Parts: sequence; structure tokens; C-alpha cells
Amino acid sequence: MVRGDITFVSGGVRSGKTAYAEGLLEGSDCSRLVYVATGLPADPEMEERISRHRQDRRRSRRNWVTIERPIDLPGVLTMIREGDGVLVDCITTWLANAMYEGFETGSSCHEQPGCMEEKIGEMLNAVVRLAETASAVVIVSNEVLDEPSSGYEETRKYAETLGRIHRQLVKISDRAIEMDAGIPHRWK
Repeated sequence: MVRGDITFVSGGVRSGKTAYAEGLLEGSDCSRLVYVATGLPADPEMEERISRHRQDRRRSRRNWVTIERPIDLPGVLTMIREGDGVLVDCITTWLANAMYEGFETGSSCHEQPGCMEEKIGEMLNAVVRLAETASAVVIVSNEVLDEPSSGYEETRKYAETLGRIHRQLVKISDRAIEMDAGIPHRWK
């Protein structure tokens, strides 16, 4: 089987990344559209964002299957069918979830030697494996590296880790698109 296309879509907050990514798949000939949501409804703002994204997909001309996967992206692999179009939204949220997995027990992943490297490797491998089954995979992530460097060590660590992940995702992607005020700029 031919590997499906991988498209990486990044951009600033509210730049139109998700709408653009959804449009890519809605206009495709993929047999089924799968939305892999990484958000956790941890506060009222996130609850509202999740609700808005669900409503947007309900208004779509095509039906979406939603799979909620805050951290375990490899767990999605068994749910994907040949010919699917898969949207993973978003790596920014996935990274925050992964970094702080175990927080409630006093041992966040980012504080454990090798934990983040393992999770990032699993996530990147899952993206490649998704493309082995799906016709198209679209990965969405926020671009936070255009902002001034934070004075907080954990925030700097997060931004630097996200930058490394973005470079790795662009490397394995067929296309890399940056959204700016609703306008897509194709870099690869």
C-alpha cells in the first residue's frame, strides 16, 4: 500500500489552523474523516473550545468520527481504517498533557529522565504509522516560538521541546503550512 500524505499545519493562536486542516480533509476523497482530539476539559475556557470545535464539525458537510486521545496517540492506530483522513488537533496540547502526565502523583513526565523522549518518539512513530493506513494525516500545532522567551524554566522547556517536535514533524511531512491571520503559507 502507498503511504498516505502527511501535512503539518502550524500557526499562532486563532490563526485558522483547525478550520484550514478540516477543510483539507473535507475536500479530500478520504472514505472517513477522523478527528483525534488531544484536549482535556480541565477548565471553562478549554471546555468552551472543545464544545466549539465539536459544533464546527457537526456543521460540516461530511461526518467526522471523534477520538479523544489526550496523550496516547499510538492507541488510535487500531481505530484507523484504510482510506481514512485523520486530523490530530493539536500537538501543542498533546505536549502539555504529556509533560504533566503523573503530576497528580508528584512525578510529572518532564521531571523523569527519558520520559519525554519516549513519549515524543511514540507520538512521531504513531504519525508515521497512521500514514501507513490512512490516505491523509493532518497534524495541527500552535506556533509559540515567535513569542519572547519566558522567564519561567518550565515554559522555556516547553517551547524548546515544541520547537524540536515541529522540526521532526516537518521532516516526516509531505507538506508544511503556516497559517497567518487565516492565510496559509506553504513552506514545504
